Amino acid sequence: MAELDELERIVEASRGRLEATVVAQVSDGEDRFPLYALGLGTRSAQAPAVGLFAGVHGLERVGTHVVLAFLASLVARLARDEAFERLLDEVRLVFMPLINPAGMHRRTRSNANGVDLMRNAPLDSRERVAFLLGGQRVSRRLPWYRGDAGAPLEPESEALCRLVREELLSRPVSFALDCHSGFGLRDRIWFPYAHTRQPFVHLAEVHALVTLFCESQPRNPYLFEPQSRRYLAHGDLWDYLSAEAGNGRVFLPLTLEMGSWRWVRKSPRQLLSRLGFFNPLSLARLERVRNNHLPWLYFLCHAARTCRQWLPTGANRERHEHTGRLQWFAS
Repeated sequence: MAELDELERIVEASRGRLEATVVAQVSDGEDRFPLYALGLGTRSAQAPAVGLFAGVHGLERVGTHVVLAFLASLVARLARDEAFERLLDEVRLVFMPLINPAGMHRRTRSNANGVDLMRNAPLDSRERVAFLLGGQRVSRRLPWYRGDAGAPLEPESEALCRLVREELLSRPVSFALDCHSGFGLRDRIWFPYAHTRQPFVHLAEVHALVTLFCESQPRNPYLFEPQSRRYLAHGDLWDYLSAEAGNGRVFLPLTLEMGSWRWVRKSPRQLLSRLGFFNPLSLARLERVRNNHLPWLYFLCHAARTCRQWLPTGANRERHEHTGRLQWFAS
């Protein structure tokens, strides 16, 4: 796969700065693929951290391209940007750019076992979910299959959860961004929950982060909203992991959902390709998409570094909680 080759080229170009570990090997028949986790920056257990993830669904290659573009940009900056070097002295960055290599190789949403990894967690929605779309255990031949009840997590899901527990949930403050595509005409930043319409436990912190970004980037392209506004689902890995964050720790798992319907509207012939509904097939458009999201990714790194300055407390936290409820949950 070109994406796996690019990932390994970026690691090689970093000259040892990127800590690369193969956290699992996944099989697709006779082919086996490494599942990489990368690390960069301080190892201090008290430092804030940002995790960037992509490739959960094998059809959504553009998410992997966005994270790889960010990684390539980081490696280029390491040799010439002293300010970013200082940021890395205070922040931990971790990456899993290609979580489902077998699915990407097969051009399927699911992994090689037919399991949708973002429906795989042992977590059931408290409310009614859409048939099939919300996750099902009828058959692995149908989309959105969760896996058998009571079965262990899929190897890819387990590797992701293990990395998040070790590198993110263990710290006082951490963010995660999972890059996807395929929903709607707009780019969205979703935050939990997917399994319930109840407000996220860290709604105040999410609202403060969104406010900070919109003040610094008032013309940004994103629609910020809880995922539950669009649909509910069983087995969401980020809901499952956010429930494990201990008291006093702030863990904000976010999802970048790139609006692929725009690419289809501009080039209807993309529908003739299996990948065309989820990815820009024009190389020029793909390059624009890769670059358009870099400001948001760099913002998350700087927001982590300055988190003690903007994370709300006391009456300010109550204000952000109240405003967030009015903005996203008033109905």
